[in-house]
Amino acid sequence: MTLTQNISAFISRLACSLALLATATAIQAQGKLFAFQKDSIPLFRGFAVSVDIAGPIAKSLSDYGEIEGALRLNLHDQYFPVVEVGYGEAEHNDEVTQIYYATKAPYFRLGCDLNLLKNKHAPNRIYGGIRYAFTSYKVDMSRPEIDDPVWGTPTAFSITGESCNQHWAEIVLGLDAKIAGPLHLGWNIRYKRRLSHKDCSAGKTWYIPGYGKYGDTRIGANFNVIIDI
Repeated sequence: MTLTQNISAFISRLACSLALLATATAIQAQGKLFAFQKDSIPLFRGFAVSVDIAGPIAKSLSDYGEIEGALRLNLHDQYFPVVEVGYGEAEHNDEVTQIYYATKAPYFRLGCDLNLLKNKHAPNRIYGGIRYAFTSYKVDMSRPEIDDPVWGTPTAFSITGESCNQHWAEIVLGLDAKIAGPLHLGWNIRYKRRLSHKDCSAGKTWYIPGYGKYGDTRIGANFNVIIDI
């Protein structure tokens, strides 16, 4: 082996050694950097109270609606356990069947939201969540006397205060935007799926508090005024 080849081999080994040393140093420094940048935000970040304004608007424009409020905890700006409590009511007179229907009762939802943004500490949030919901309500139903189209005899019925209930689940997707100070505005859409129910003896209940008009599945929405504390 010539002198030139010896020098080249030495330089190659030295370059490889320096490269390995530089890589090890960079990895160690990167580890320290990540340790230095570790998220130091505490677990409990406060809570928020909110009220839905879509339900009262719906009640003013139709035969049914709700008043609803919520309490939501903030865990690390990422997880948001939530309790929602509302009061729904309906009074409906069907022009075709001439059946009168009325009910009013509280309802309850329990669940959790997850902040979907990469920067979870940002003042605005996009979230997804799930809910379990329940209501127990009483129904008034009646129909005036009419002639049976088959037998020709007069028929009528009246039910007062018959107990019903319903359990259902919801999948929620929403947006929470900071306006000023603790004031936030938010909206969400909800896919509702009935789990179990007890209707009245006269058949399907026209409206279920918190769930809406009768059906196996339903899409709903809320528009919330939120105070972040």
